[in-house]
Amino acid sequence: MTTNGGFEPVFCTIVPPHVLDKLAQHEDPALAGPARRTLERDAYERTHRRLTTVIGAPSVAPPAAAAPNQPHRTIYDCRHHTELPGKKVRAEGEDPVKDVTVNRAHDGLGATFELYLNAYQRDSIDGSGLPLDASVHYDKEYNNAFWNGEQMVFGDGDNEIFLDFTIPIDVIGHELTHGVTQYTANLTYFGQSGALNESLSDVFGSLIKQYSLGQTAAEADWLIGAGLLAPRVTGTALRSMKAPGTAYDDDVLGKDPQPATMDDFVHTGRDNGGVHINSGIPNHAFYLAATALGGNAWERAGQVWYDVLTGGELQQRAVFADFATLTVTAARARYGEGEELQAVLKAWEQVGVRTL
Repeated sequence: MTTNGGFEPVFCTIVPPHVLDKLAQHEDPALAGPARRTLERDAYERTHRRLTTVIGAPSVAPPAAAAPNQPHRTIYDCRHHTELPGKKVRAEGEDPVKDVTVNRAHDGLGATFELYLNAYQRDSIDGSGLPLDASVHYDKEYNNAFWNGEQMVFGDGDNEIFLDFTIPIDVIGHELTHGVTQYTANLTYFGQSGALNESLSDVFGSLIKQYSLGQTAAEADWLIGAGLLAPRVTGTALRSMKAPGTAYDDDVLGKDPQPATMDDFVHTGRDNGGVHINSGIPNHAFYLAATALGGNAWERAGQVWYDVLTGGELQQRAVFADFATLTVTAARARYGEGEELQAVLKAWEQVGVRTL
């Protein structure tokens, strides 16, 4: 259950619709075809998720919770079909298999579990030992990865624009963090609250990557999805928290549309009101706060953001100013009037979000 109202899991993908829309219009069928099929599949899964939420899922036995503070991972292989979860191919405690995609998914689930447990004392996604399930090799040339409210799903990409979606560990952490948000603040997936939902997944996805690599804020690349783009693409990642709007500038994908400040806030009805675009603003605020403080970003800056996400005061339809104000309150409550508070205040000021 959430801390502030109804339980409303949503269907969340890592690749924004505007990217796939651009690809789907390309004259080369090798690029347009996979993008169109991915958009169609995403639309189906989104509708299925909504219907399941409304009418209820079929009655099944609830999954057995793991031992306290221990992950319980299961990886399935869809074998390029779409029926979930697929064939079970690796369970918790089993040795690595020959399929590197299966092993990467297993390791990414584990890295996410470890960050939340070791940094924030959170036992899995729901805080109560929820088993972590993931399906790989979903569909054919599927250009996305998603959290559907119950599990992770990874496509293999088309190898023209996108590679295997298990490659970037922050993609795995990003999608699983949608589950954390689902079980806590349950932010409405539209407009500024939806952009906050996406931003929190980017923030903790990046922190999971940094934690697994042992990187400080200064050492991190602050990219989301580095390693996902195929060699032909002119770009480094899906998004940049350090410099929103610079992750790619490609003749096929177009230019990264993310703004870094409120001066360039994008007003659009597409992508649930621009949730993947305007998330660049709170993303950049976190980057500024974390790098100003230095050291490990998951410690002080990450702790403040986690306190807000899980503290029960963040409303489902919160806008940027609401969230910013809560980070100020959380920084003051945990660290007093010191540099943590000043870093948070300055970060929001730099991106043009006023604290109330």
